[in-house]
Amino acid sequence: MDADFDTTGDMVDHNGTKRANRRDDAVRAAVEQGLLGPDAPLVGLLDVTGIRESAAELRAAFDAALAPGTPVLHAFAVKATPLVPVLRLLREEGIGAEVASPGELALARAAGVPPHRTVLDSPAKTPAELREALALGIAVNADNPQELARIDALMLPHSPKGMGGTPIASSRSPIGIRVNPQVGGGSIGATSTATATSKFGVALLDEGAREWIVGAYAERPWLTRIHAHTGSQGIPLALMVRGVAETYALAEEINGRVGRRQIDTIDIGGGLPVDFASDATSPTYAQYVRLLSEAVPGLFGGRYGLVTEFGRSLLAKHGTVVARVEYAKSAGGRPVAVTHAGVQVATRTVYAPGSWPLRIAAYDGKGRPKTGPEVVQDVAGPACFSGDLLAEGRALPLLEQGDFAAALDTGAYYFAHHYAYNSLARPGIYGFVRNGGGGTAFAVVREAQTVDEIVAESGGAHAAALTTLPATGSPSARP
Repeated sequence: MDADFDTTGDMVDHNGTKRANRRDDAVRAAVEQGLLGPDAPLVGLLDVTGIRESAAELRAAFDAALAPGTPVLHAFAVKATPLVPVLRLLREEGIGAEVASPGELALARAAGVPPHRTVLDSPAKTPAELREALALGIAVNADNPQELARIDALMLPHSPKGMGGTPIASSRSPIGIRVNPQVGGGSIGATSTATATSKFGVALLDEGAREWIVGAYAERPWLTRIHAHTGSQGIPLALMVRGVAETYALAEEINGRVGRRQIDTIDIGGGLPVDFASDATSPTYAQYVRLLSEAVPGLFGGRYGLVTEFGRSLLAKHGTVVARVEYAKSAGGRPVAVTHAGVQVATRTVYAPGSWPLRIAAYDGKGRPKTGPEVVQDVAGPACFSGDLLAEGRALPLLEQGDFAAALDTGAYYFAHHYAYNSLARPGIYGFVRNGGGGTAFAVVREAQTVDEIVAESGGAHAAALTTLPATGSPSARP
């Protein structure tokens, strides 16, 4: 086991035993307290203690390697778990926010994340989004030359001559360019961001791209950052490290060629993969930092500030989707547990199970871990298509009507990314901690969606809108 230590000097529980015990206690307590049951058949649970521990491990891993006094911002990728209480919790743990849309920025602001601890990344920013970010002093990574031209227009009179536009008031925003080091992809093509044809950033190896990047910095003294994001699920650590190394080398080249220390901060993105096959935390932040410090020692020497953008690795292990087994049936000789958790909460798993498999834990009707012989069975969701399966052919203690099936490691990209198939309601989400009496205390993170809210979101206030239009071909419809 990789023996790393937390900020108190205690060995971090990378094997996940403590986390699994907290999860089991929370499921049982949720049933006992009525958060789970016949009238509440689906919930999301968030382990607050685990989230705090992950944030502390992230900070400690980089602090141990960085030169004293090095500016560092760990910005949580809001897309991973876009929930205001989660962002507020992470803010208290010293973590900022990386946002990729006006909605995510609004969530970060609602959580109290200050502008100077916020980074805006997106491959498609409107002029209005850029103007807002620059007015607030939020860090911006320009994705491409056209976006940089938009920023030029807003940054006048500090831009190259001949670029028109209405300048914004003096901006405190650190600004950089996102580069794609084109180092290759991992085992999941849809989440590989540094491939030869990736839509993200300026493709560094394309003809003329490197010279354009150097020239862009030389012409703009206010470009002080550089950004690259290579990591994601399915990306090996060696490839992540290579992407950072290429970005660091480019920063060194730019500073050397412009003759000044213009780039002062390197944003290395996030994307540390998660072990979805066990309770273990693997790889760890400490392991990643060790590889980085061996391959790119200058990154930690204090000449550059550092920004990270981890998401999945901070939250995935600390979330659980728990669903009641509504029916237990059999088809073709195989048992099928029909639950309330399917494509609406586990979209990636249902549509791409080979890339995004989930572990399933079985609990009895009282929320206790279920024992007994393992039986090969399917765990199905409620949506009206046959492929709506959380797990297919999985060996588990036999799930029966009234039991609970828990999809593990779902704290990121699952219950906060609802897919409204069949107008299924978004589940309630609760954070939990162990209280002083040995029990479990819960707090509402997000209320369960009501049927009235579904109707409202589906145009309920405009029910007659289409029938009031003139009929096709009627005299009133003709010019």
